[in-house]
Formats: sequence, structure tokens, C-alpha cells
Amino acid sequence: MRARKLRKALITGITGQDGAYLAQLLLGKGYEVHGVVRRSSHAEVSSHRLRWLGIENDVKLIDGNLNDLSCLMRIMQTIKPDEVYNLGAQSFVHSSWQQPLLTAQVTAVGVTNVLEAVRIEAPTARFYQASSSEMFGLIQETIQSETTPFYPRSPYAVAKLYGHWITVNYRESFGMHASSGILFNHESPLRGKEFVTRKVTDAAARIKLGLQDELPMGNIDAKRDWGHAKDYVKAMWMMLQQDKPDDYVVATGRTTTVRDMIRIAFDHIGLNPADFVRIDASLFRPAEVEVLQGNPEKAKAKLGWEAKITLEEMIAEMVDADLARLRRSEDIDPSKMR
Repeated sequence: MRARKLRKALITGITGQDGAYLAQLLLGKGYEVHGVVRRSSHAEVSSHRLRWLGIENDVKLIDGNLNDLSCLMRIMQTIKPDEVYNLGAQSFVHSSWQQPLLTAQVTAVGVTNVLEAVRIEAPTARFYQASSSEMFGLIQETIQSETTPFYPRSPYAVAKLYGHWITVNYRESFGMHASSGILFNHESPLRGKEFVTRKVTDAAARIKLGLQDELPMGNIDAKRDWGHAKDYVKAMWMMLQQDKPDDYVVATGRTTTVRDMIRIAFDHIGLNPADFVRIDASLFRPAEVEVLQGNPEKAKAKLGWEAKITLEEMIAEMVDADLARLRRSEDIDPSKMR
């Protein structure tokens, strides 16, 4: 492991769940943290996760776009980062079928743009690529490790697979310290409501407070390996502290059905999910990924990393956070609370 000293880190996707937690982690280690943000007319909305963690004024944000190589090169030239974490992507699987070209441009080609900018303007920087368990798709092994063959089942997963392999290619072609984390599902109170865990915890909170009557769901028998984003960003940092770059599966090793995840959320607030969950066929994916379960043994052996926060603890935290948000922002009628 490298000795700790003041370093500069650049994070794409810093206003997302992982970017915000990673920024918090790096700030705590004394880094100067810069974040690339896509220009938006709703900038105050995009940085809400940084505000939620109380670090909005501690990071340095700069306008940029993963599809603009010249812009990325200027950013690298100006900042000269020691570490670059590429977390930016079109990251919602469902939307990738509606926006396959955008997903390819940002989630796939965007990785090449960042790598090229690093190679040319910051060649000594260490690079992290956010790969995804969705790349395993139609699983070829019951438990997935770094050597499990990939079989992506969505435009998002295909784009992530390109990003993963181009990172390997740049590492092998140019000798870059470039590592990929094949992260399995990881959640938190900062997760967007378009993702299934947050959809469930937000709905559970709304139903409890009398603001919603049902929870429409798709395939609740799908199984996922869920961990907490706070744990997973630690693995990202650990990868870039190694002498040699490599690829690592980051997972808990435990798989749980969406059905059981819903039960955990509703049990936490004393409700029976059977009274509120409604299956909506329109929410099923065109090509489903039925089971994902990661083998984190390599990360444990080489990085000394393992998940600390359990699924039950994470879901309880998310439900409580959604209850608190809603009580602050909504006009609650006590007579309608369950």
C-alpha cells in the first residue's frame, strides 16, 4: 500500500450516489477532491447528494462531459490529478432500452475519452473504472468471480462491458495503472428513486404515512447481491493504492430476492407487503437477469476488503431516511397514517 499524503482526486459522476460517498471518503483522507459535472439548468438539484452529506462546499466542481474529449483533456491538464475515478454513466438499466445510443456514447465510448485524456495529459494518474455485475447477465456460473464469462442482457450491460474491456486494453497497451471494480448492486439513502431498492423504501415510507396506497412492481423473484455504497467506495480507493492494477469483484456473497427485500422494508415499519404490492407486467425487463451473486474472495485476499453493512441494516437506514424526508417535505395527515 502507498503511504498516505495530500493527493488530488478527480471524480466523474461525483453528484451520483457513489461519487458523493467516494468524495466524502477521500476528503476524510485529506485529498483535494475535484468533480466533473455535466452542465445542467438544474444544478442545485444535481448536487443534492453532496449537500445531504454536508460536503458540497468542500469539493471543487468543474463543468465537463464524457463525450467531449477536448474538454476532458483540458480538465486533466489543469488539475493534474493523482487518481481518476470514472463513475459517470447513463446508469439506469431500464432506460438503456429507450436510450441505447445515448447509453453507448456515455457509458461505453465515454470511458475511452476519459482514458485517452488521462493517457495524454496525466499519464502517472491511477485510474478506476466503475464496471458492473450486470455484465454477467445470463449467468454462466452460479456464483460470479473475476474469471466468470460475461453475457450482458441490456444495452447498459453491453456498454459497461465495452468500458471494462477498454480499461483492460489501455492497461495492457500503455502500461497505465488502470483498475476496474465489478461492483454488484449497492444502495443507500442517496440512491435514486428509479432504482428498485429506493423505489421500495420510498413507497414503504409513503404507504406508512398515508401518501400512497400501493407499490407496483415487476419481477419480484429476481435475485440480487446487495451491499451498501459506503462499503463499496472503500474498495474503489483500495484498488488504486495497490502496486499493480487489477480487476476485482466487489460483492457481499449473499443473494436475496426482490420479494424478500420488499419484506425487509415493510417489516421495518410494521406493514404486510402482501396488502400493498401489485405486479405490473409493463415493469418487466425485455431480457431479465434472474440471479446475481458475487464472489468477493479476491478483494478480501488482495485488498483486505469485505462488506460490513448488512442488507437488513441498509434497508432500515433507507426506509428511515425516506420517512424523515417525507415528514419534512409533505403535509402529513395523521388520520391516514398506517
